[in-house]
Amino acid sequence: MTEAVKEKRRYDSSRRRELAKQNRVSVLDAARALFLGRGYAATTIAEIASRAGVSVETVYKAFGNKPGVAKAVFDVAVVGDAEPVPLFERPEIKAVQAEPDVPKKIEMWFSHYPARRGRTAPIELVIRDAAATDRAAAAVRDQLRDELLAGMRMFATNLVDGGGVRAGLSVEEVADILFAYISVELYEVLVLMRGWSLDRYAGFITDALITALT
Repeated sequence: MTEAVKEKRRYDSSRRRELAKQNRVSVLDAARALFLGRGYAATTIAEIASRAGVSVETVYKAFGNKPGVAKAVFDVAVVGDAEPVPLFERPEIKAVQAEPDVPKKIEMWFSHYPARRGRTAPIELVIRDAAATDRAAAAVRDQLRDELLAGMRMFATNLVDGGGVRAGLSVEEVADILFAYISVELYEVLVLMRGWSLDRYAGFITDALITALT
């Protein structure tokens, strides 16, 4: 095989990967807009594909089905981009884990929270509401809750292992407290029903958790 052919194949492969990445972002942007604008049940894969400028086959190949699209939209909202780097491997969370002081850890975690919750809560509520009548959406809702609790267990372990958490609180109890305060239901009550700003909401959670855990 000549070097020219090898270079062409590498170039073609690189272009395909870049196109696939661009298509993925387009699909997720289109899906988020449609889910939030029309609701989960009223949105179809065909409409998502049309808005994104891709084929229906491309959407199915990348995400499997509509629940898969919804889950991916939420996952991107958590981290703020489509890069395949989990939240707990991001630099800002690594910095929280490295901080020895528990109140400071909590403050650092929730310093990023208003923007993150502003992205995640709307799509989480769409999925939760769809779960009442759609079994596949209910499975996604349950997966989101399971992953959230698992993430809070990781944070709780870091808090407890570092010392400074109030005596008598186990990792599981700390995880439950974290899980309760960051539930989308509390967001719904304070932000949507009572009109709190995201900053006020995050500040309330920060203060409440420091009081509850230290």
